[in-house]
Amino acid sequence: MTALDARVPAGRYGFATVARMEWIKLRSLRSTWWTLVITVAGAIAIGVTVGINTRNANGDLTNNALAGIIPALLLTSVLGVLTMTSEYSSGLIRSTLAAAPSRPRLLAAKAAVFGGMALVVGEAASFVSFFAGGATLSHGIAAPTLGEPGVLRAVLLSGTSFCLVGLIGLGLGAIVRHSAAAGAVVVGAVYVAPAMIGGFSHSVARYLPIFIVGNSLSTTKPQSCAASAGCVQPLSAWAGLGVIALYAAVALGVGCWLFARRDA
Repeated sequence: MTALDARVPAGRYGFATVARMEWIKLRSLRSTWWTLVITVAGAIAIGVTVGINTRNANGDLTNNALAGIIPALLLTSVLGVLTMTSEYSSGLIRSTLAAAPSRPRLLAAKAAVFGGMALVVGEAASFVSFFAGGATLSHGIAAPTLGEPGVLRAVLLSGTSFCLVGLIGLGLGAIVRHSAAAGAVVVGAVYVAPAMIGGFSHSVARYLPIFIVGNSLSTTKPQSCAASAGCVQPLSAWAGLGVIALYAAVALGVGCWLFARRDA
């Protein structure tokens, strides 16, 4: 019996103890750290590549530096799925529920631990991408600074998107429960569907997560276009953040409802 088992009676773990259990499980997986390293490295590499090839000093240089955020979100969302579904694949979910039978509390602990980690990693990726992308600008183009209007907000909200999109993945993992199927759903819902919908309905596309990240959260010069123009009229940064947070809340809410009612 571990010291933790001796202190807390079975079935009576509080939220802090359950969260500690989830953190131990999450950090002990080597795949978690490899995924996060690849996520951050990919975001930075794309930002640097875009910075090297930037020629227009009048463009949104901050958005250019953060160009790697959207591809990086794919891995974050899939990691969110695996945080939930891997326990079903391994059968560990039965042991977890035996120790923490309150399913809403367990899912809340998973969301808090994974969301917090994704937020920290996302902010690190966003800030490093911003500075690395700016450092590679040439052709007489001055790098943007955090003190310029909208820049700090764009960098911070881009990092926050890692947390929210990751939680969408976690919620979908709780709904679907099968790793491959849930991964396909999150990729289809977050990436494939927006690309298809954006092709024929700009009014709907503006409310989809990836369009919001690319056109609202990570920009300092929001795109404006006439109603008849072939572009997406973006939401404001804070409205866009609210929409993505709503998606995450709905995914987690439905996932929690199903998680509490289905057998392990």
